[in-house]
Formats: sequence, C-alpha cells, structure tokens
Amino acid sequence: MVTVVVIAVVIVVAVLLGLALSVRLVQQYQRGIVFRFGRVLGDVRQPGLHLIIPIADRMARVSMQTVVIGIPAQGAITRDNVTLTVDAVVYYRVVDPVKALINVHDYPAAVLQVAQTALRSVIGKADLDTLLSNREQINAELKAHIDAPTEKPWGLLIERVEVKDVSLPETMKRSMSRQAEAERERRARVIAADGEFQASTRLADASRRMANTPGAYQLRLLQTVVDVAAEKNSTLVMPFPVELLRFFDQLAKGPAQGPGERPAEQPAGSDGHRVPQAPPSGR
Repeated sequence: MVTVVVIAVVIVVAVLLGLALSVRLVQQYQRGIVFRFGRVLGDVRQPGLHLIIPIADRMARVSMQTVVIGIPAQGAITRDNVTLTVDAVVYYRVVDPVKALINVHDYPAAVLQVAQTALRSVIGKADLDTLLSNREQINAELKAHIDAPTEKPWGLLIERVEVKDVSLPETMKRSMSRQAEAERERRARVIAADGEFQASTRLADASRRMANTPGAYQLRLLQTVVDVAAEKNSTLVMPFPVELLRFFDQLAKGPAQGPGERPAEQPAGSDGHRVPQAPPSGR
C-alpha cells in the first residue's frame, strides 16, 4: 500500500514538473518565438498560455512596445563649416519578431549605432540655417536614413526621429545675435520709410484737395490752434503765410526806384561796351 502511494506521488510530481516545464505565458505586449531543437517554428505565439515540449522546445519572448532611445550628443560639422553638437531621440517598435530575434543581435544597441551614424551624416549635409529653421526636414531625413537598414532586414519600424537640442559655440551665438539685431533694424527702417512714403502720398492728396477750396487752409489752421491749445501750453505758435512776406518785400522795393523809373544807362565806349562810371565824389 505504501509503495502504491509513493508511486502515485512520484507520478503527480512528474506531471506537475512536466507542466511547469511545458507551460509558457505570453503577455499582451509580447510575442513568443518557439525554437525546436534550434529551429524556429513557423507560427508566432500570440498572448496567452501555450504548451511546449520540454527539453525539445525553447520559447523566446519579444516585446512589441514602442521603445524610446536617446542619441547621445554628437559633434558634427555642417555643410557651411559650422561646428556644433546635436542630440536626438528615436521612437521605434518591432513589427516582425522573428527577424528582430534572428537577423540582428541585440537590436536596441544596433538601432542606437545606426542612429548615431545617420545623425552625423544628415548634419554634415545640411546648412546651419536649415538645421535651425527647418527641423521637420531634418527629422524626416533622419527617419529615412535610420529606417532604410532596419525595417526589412531587422523587422523594426522607426516611428519618429526628432532633434532635441543644437548647441552652438559662443562665438557663433554672438554672431547670430548681431545678425538678428541688424535684420530687425533693417526691417524697422523699411517699415518707417514705408510709413513716411504713405504719409507723404496722403498729404499730397490732401494738399491738392485743399488747394481747390481756399477756406480749407483757414479751417486747418484753426484746427491746429485748437490742438495746440488743448495741451495747455504757455506758448502758442502761429504760422505766417509766406505770400504775405513776399507782398511786403515787393512793397518795400517799389518806392526805392519810384513808379515808372528805370535804372540809368551807362554810356557806351568806342568798342560798343558799357563804360562804368566813377562814383560821385563827396564834394
């Protein structure tokens, strides 16, 4: 009787041990690859419980989650010979677990090395202005360079690549700040000149319209006086017409010559030229 109990216990333990060795759990974010005597079985195990043959089979799990890796800062020289330091971040995930597990050893490290090489290559082909102002183009080129050797051979999909930071030398930063300041000053001068041109055009139109209406000048003068007086100034500036000054000037020159008088003519010499006369003496 005791022997039967011992045999039953041994059988139960053997069954439990066999189940423990044959049952495998695959998480929802994983896929299972089964190797039977070193050869890959055709079907990929989906999430859930799966049975394998102990000793003969071995299961490897591959995560299908999106992986984020940071590319360390890389020193590079742009196409216009500017030395800078650039770092980036790469988002990728596995789309073919069999290729990711068989065709490449340690695919996270391999993706990192490819990303560093692609970052240096893309930065070397771009100008500094393009790198600073057109990040979308640089990100697209980086994604294309990293995705080409990793998608089909390794079964990986590069979802996004983004440049994080661009570090410039201090001398280049000062040069760019001076350039930006000069550009803003140029825009300010262009805007001011454009405003003066538009104002002069409008003033010319207004003067032509006021010239057709003599009373408009008086109304404008009164309006100016009202505007100046509204500020409670102790000094009031009154414009004086230039035509009135010319009238007084002509009036002052008229009596000096007398009405109808003409300047005395000088006698002509033998050669027909006028001979200047000597000024009268004081006697």
